[in-house]
Parts: sequence; C-alpha cells; structure tokens
Amino acid sequence: MATISSLLADHVTLGVRSVDRVFLQGYVPRLMTEGQVIRFLLDRGFPIPSPAVLGKIGRGYVDQINQFIADNEVPVVRFVKGDVKEEIAREHFKRAERDGRYGVVMVGVCQEKTSAWRGWRDGGPDGHPHFVYRRQSIFPNNYYFYIRDPDWGPSFIKTVAYAPWPVWVYLNGNEWAKQQAAQQGITFRALDNGFAACEDPATLAQICHSLSAEDVRLFFERWPGTLASPLTDEDHQRGYRHALALRQLEISDTRVFDRPAAGRAWFEQTLPDQLTLGRPDQAAVIFGRRVTRQTPGRFHTKIFHRGTEAAIQIHYRASKVKQYFKEGRALRTETTVNDTRDFGVGRLLTDENWAKLIDIGHQINQRLLDHQLDACACAPDATLLERVVLPSKHDGLPAPGLRFGEPRTMALLACLCSYQHLFAGLTNRTLRELIAGLIPGYSARQMTYDLRRLRRKGLIGRIPRTQRYELTSEGRRLAVFFTKTYTRIVNPSLAELDPQLPAEIAGRSPLASSWRAFEHALEDKIQQAAIAA
Repeated sequence: MATISSLLADHVTLGVRSVDRVFLQGYVPRLMTEGQVIRFLLDRGFPIPSPAVLGKIGRGYVDQINQFIADNEVPVVRFVKGDVKEEIAREHFKRAERDGRYGVVMVGVCQEKTSAWRGWRDGGPDGHPHFVYRRQSIFPNNYYFYIRDPDWGPSFIKTVAYAPWPVWVYLNGNEWAKQQAAQQGITFRALDNGFAACEDPATLAQICHSLSAEDVRLFFERWPGTLASPLTDEDHQRGYRHALALRQLEISDTRVFDRPAAGRAWFEQTLPDQLTLGRPDQAAVIFGRRVTRQTPGRFHTKIFHRGTEAAIQIHYRASKVKQYFKEGRALRTETTVNDTRDFGVGRLLTDENWAKLIDIGHQINQRLLDHQLDACACAPDATLLERVVLPSKHDGLPAPGLRFGEPRTMALLACLCSYQHLFAGLTNRTLRELIAGLIPGYSARQMTYDLRRLRRKGLIGRIPRTQRYELTSEGRRLAVFFTKTYTRIVNPSLAELDPQLPAEIAGRSPLASSWRAFEHALEDKIQQAAIAA
C-alpha cells in the first residue's frame, strides 16, 4: 500500500515553490499627522490650511479618474453588496487576453470603509481661522483599476479620493512567473494560480526564486504614473510620495500528482493524523515561533471541506498555513502572512523584509510537510521495541518499561504527540496538564517518575541549563507509533472481539467473524482431544 511518503516520491510530476498573492498598502509618510497635513496645504500655496482645500483636491482627482476612463474607453462596473469582484474582473481579463491587450481592462467602483482626514474650524478670527484635523472612518467611493500587466498579468490598484490618499496593490507571484516563462518561450500548462506541467522545471524554479521586491516596486512606479493621481510632480519633488507596506503575503508549495487518485489517497492518509495526533491548541512548531501564555491571538488547527475535498488550516496569531487539493490535481501548501510583525519582520517593502518573509514562508510549508511525513514513517525495529516496553538499564540506573496498552503509558505517549512540544519543549507542568485531562488525579510526583523513565528510555532529553525537556526524533517516532497502533488497531479490534457483540453486527466484521470461527474451531479441537483421551 502506498504511503504519503511514497505518494510524494513516486507520483509527483512537478513541484513549484513560489510567491503567491501579494497585497500591499501604499501610504504617504509625510501625511500621517495633523501637522504634516497642514504643512502639505501650506506647501501647496494656501495660506489658510482649510479642509475645503482637501475637498477641492479630491474632487479634482475624481475628475481626473473620469477623464482617464473616458479617454481610454475603459468599462466601469459599480459593485453592489454580494458581488464577487474577482469573478467580475476575470471576464474582462479573459477578453483582454484574447485580444492581446495590456493595460486597464476595467474600473470598479464601490463604497468601502476608509480612514481619512477630516477637518473643522476651532476658533481664530475670520481673517485667519484655526483648523484642526483628525482621522475618521468614512465610506467614500473606492476605485479599483484592474490591470493586465505585461510582467505581472492580472493585478489591480485600489485608490480613494480622500486624504491621505492611500492606495492598495494586488499582485500574484504565480501569474508573474507565468508571464516570465512565456516571455522566455518555456512551454507550460497552467493551473488557476499555478502550474500543472512545465517542459523545463529547473528554469521555472529559477524564475520563481528570482522574484524580488524590486519587481514589485517597478510595477508600482509604472502604473501610478499612467493613472490619475492627486499628487502633482511638485508634490513629489517636495517629498510627498507613496511608500509600500506589506499587508498580506502568501508563499506556496505546489506538488502536482500524476493522477487525481494519488492526490486523494495522500489526503485520505494524512487527515487522520491531523485529527488524532497533535491537533494542537498551539502551532508553534509549524510556524517556528515560541508560544507562551502571554502570546496574543488564537492557535488552532482546523479541518474542513471544500465541496468533496478536504483541507487543513493551522493558525498562528493573524497568520496561517493551509493545505488543500487544488483542482483535483495538486497538493498546495500555502503560508499566509497577514501581519509581518507576527514573525518579527517590518512591514515596509524592503529587500531585507521581502527576503526574510519568503524564507519564513518556505520554512513553514516545509515543516508542515516534514511533520506529516514523520507521522508516516514511525514503525520501530524489534530490538528498539523490546528495549522500550521491557525494563532495562541506562548508565547503570533502572529504566522501567513503557508497557504497551497500560492506560497510564498510553496517555503519556499520546500527550507526547502534541505539536507544541516539538518547538517549545516540555516541562513537568505542561505535560502533566495534558495527561491530567486524560487521567484525573494524575500528580506531579507521578509526572516526575514518568519523565525519569522517558529520559532513561531515550524518548526525551534535558535542554542544557533549563528545567525543560525536548523530544528526541526517536521519541516522537515511538510515541506516534504506539498511539496510532493503540487507537487505530487495538481499541477498534477489541470492540469487534467483544463476546457481547450481537451476532448480526459481528457478522459484518471480518475480524469478528474470523475470531469467532477460530474460537469454535479451538473448542472443537479441545473436545476431540478430550474424547480421544
């Protein structure tokens, strides 16, 4: 029978590691405070920094947008509640692709909540009134410019006509890679937001790896210069320019199977491990971040279905990693960073921050896959199994056996499977709290005894100069093996072998039927032996 390890090794025809969705916010650093807004209006030549001036600039910006739409004959769609913007824009992108056109393919308009500067008079003589400014939430028109870019493919820029004139930029790294591969003449077959096949996987991997923050900056420098802008060239010369901040970044790992059945088999074998082994309340090991009681946010694993296909999500603070079966062909593992500060990285789009986040995303994806594969390859050899279950000696000290099937031993090993121990380590207290949930009244003294025998059996090791322990690779493998064997084989089998099981139910169980047939045959043999005697 194929394992999840062999399915990835023998049935994957293409592997692609790349940046996926990129969502950025552009803001003007010199318009972030009340004093800066007043300074901007004074720089514009207005001796009285009235909020009416900001309104005039905004109306002029809207006029520029309308003129751009008219000059370029761009279709306009006014979004209403319930519209899926991406689906509406997709038809315009397809039409532009058929026509071989690049540029703005559609402008969408909708009212959305936005933080903007609002001002009002606060004293002063009529000849020179005093105005104050505060940030408030309003619902102005937001303009979505959907762009088919020669380097990035489908993308959009969202803007608003109210100061401080923020912009939002959406790009897709997989679509960028498709454009680069096509420009280099590489033949490929596309997935939605990915690749299904490629004649030159090595070059494709180099293309995906080469995507940089500079490519993002070049896009942003190119299009705002073409589209309307509330900031003039003189404003730019005075330092009023947009800076880009990372609001969401997705890094994906895609493994395309040779046939759909192989992918479905992978998920069927993987999901039980996620449900019964280490479905954690903390996902520190996957995200490579230590989680304590003071760490804000939620940490949990979620198994859900998209139609008939299952998916896995593991959350860490504002970020998450998810895994799903894409278009019935590919295993997609995808880390989404919604707040770069979750990982101690700045938000500004710099070469350093970009490189750190890409590396973090790939590490998270790989750790998730590695731990799934570890859960598959857990069967020990006979010598190791004997050393663990029977009493032994370690450095001349007795090491009591971990007897398979004993309730306390099974609870102890099941709790060792928790993912939180893989990164944060474990202590008497953290492990005892888990075991006490399975064995009421479990004491600190019992925990001390169990930690001692786990250590002498080589399942855990003390972290130097601390009171914490860490699982050894052998320890996790044995804990997973014992727990899987007990919960998936022994317990279900004992239920089927129950003598009180009704005959009509036992008849539907091959194991129960075989066991009862064996019992009858054994009884017959005993009776015959007694008669012969």
